[in-house]
Amino acid sequence: MTTANSAFDDTVSFDHRHIDLENRDDVYVVGDVHGCLDELEALLGTLDLGANDLAVFVGDLVRKGPESKAVLDRVRRSPRLVSVRGNNERKLLEGDASLPALDAVDYQYIESLPTAISWDGGLVVHGGVDPSRPLSGHSGDDVLTMRSPDGDGYDGPFWFETYEGPPRVFFGHTVLEEPIEREWAVGLDTGCVYGGDLTAYDVRRDELRSVSGTGHVERPSEKFVAADG
Repeated sequence: MTTANSAFDDTVSFDHRHIDLENRDDVYVVGDVHGCLDELEALLGTLDLGANDLAVFVGDLVRKGPESKAVLDRVRRSPRLVSVRGNNERKLLEGDASLPALDAVDYQYIESLPTAISWDGGLVVHGGVDPSRPLSGHSGDDVLTMRSPDGDGYDGPFWFETYEGPPRVFFGHTVLEEPIEREWAVGLDTGCVYGGDLTAYDVRRDELRSVSGTGHVERPSEKFVAADG
């Protein structure tokens, strides 16, 4: 059974950052970058961000691809780029993974990333939400890693198949053959590091933008969700 979540508010237990879109022109949400600097630069070139625009990343800026440090530098140094924390950032902080190229400044920045970024009607997290629970019933780990609330990873069923909002949730984490664009869920991890696309969603115009990835690692066979999945 699906239960519509209440509007995002301060009752949640996980850390979040609220932004006011009224003070922004164009707003984009960008999928998992995974250290793919060339693709990131190409995508940002197509977005052509103005001084009052904003791009929000769904996390997993790092690991798997070749340029994690450069990607972190690129996002950290621009006031027009912000990100939530992904599971790969968490792995670095918890010592489950390492990137020797990163320094103390990089780790301080990763530590500063919120679990969620919200605006009126919208929520950006890395993983997703459980449709059967209100947002107030989610932990930070829930929204960071959510994929299949009652299943086993990529075996499904996936949370976004029955989620009915609000808010509209923008997410990564689950590698998709094509981006998912639904009334209440927008999935943007289209496997750039595996040779798929790096995808952004234009929140104002309800449009998708993407650039092709060159592929830096082989995608495991289980990490695949068909367009109608």
